[in-house]
Amino acid sequence: MSTLTIKIRENGSLGITPEDAANLQLLDHNGVPIPLPAGKGVSLCRCGASKRKPFCDASHKLIGFDGTLAPIAAVPPAPAAPPSEAPPAA
Repeated sequence: MSTLTIKIRENGSLGITPEDAANLQLLDHNGVPIPLPAGKGVSLCRCGASKRKPFCDASHKLIGFDGTLAPIAAVPPAPAAPPSEAPPAA
């Protein structure tokens, strides 16, 4: 099985290449398949303003969508240890 690659475009859509889209099945909230264009890549909306959801229609450009990603740590930080009680002063 090959790896599916989804490219997060700067302040834009989620892009899937034609090669990856050929093996992609996109389902709606009821599990019904959404037809994909044969032999073409797919751009999925992430701004929420598209009139063709789940596909991108470039509305992100009109609304000034800021898709800046939050910093992602490679390894989740360990939980903070509770403060230890200091021994009583002698």
